[in-house]
Amino acid sequence: MREPLRLTVALVDEFATRRAGARLAGALAAVAPDTLFVTLGGELGSGKTTLARGLLAALGVDSAVRSPSYTLVESYTLGQRVVHHLDWYRLAGPDELDGLGWRDLCGAGQWLLVEWPERVPAVAASADLAVALAYHGEGRRLDAVSRTPAGDRVLERWQADTALE
Repeated sequence: MREPLRLTVALVDEFATRRAGARLAGALAAVAPDTLFVTLGGELGSGKTTLARGLLAALGVDSAVRSPSYTLVESYTLGQRVVHHLDWYRLAGPDELDGLGWRDLCGAGQWLLVEWPERVPAVAASADLAVALAYHGEGRRLDAVSRTPAGDRVLERWQADTALE
């Protein structure tokens, strides 16, 4: 059994959370495969959408990045790639993923960022990279764990980029 790689980052404010998202975007752009599944877990207000905003802005999204809380899926086309930002909070289980077009979102050239992965844990378990945000004193703490070889490559690059700060 392989030992997962881990990264922990202290996030003192919203800017630090966006910067962590930008660092993740740099790692994704450098080494991520054609498809990638990243979960963003954490309590309400812990910074999941803020991290996604930093990531998407660094990948080149120049429009407002809306929380997918109401639409459940927000998609961003970036050249040949599409990044889907999903919110599973209101899902009752895996059967409701079909209504979101889950199978179509998992195709070639698509990356998935899923908030509230604990709502559909059986599917979330297949993520390449699991990111969790938690309240930590006055700020937040980010913990990331790789679950696949693709997740390992992304996390190794993210660690290297974060170490340069």
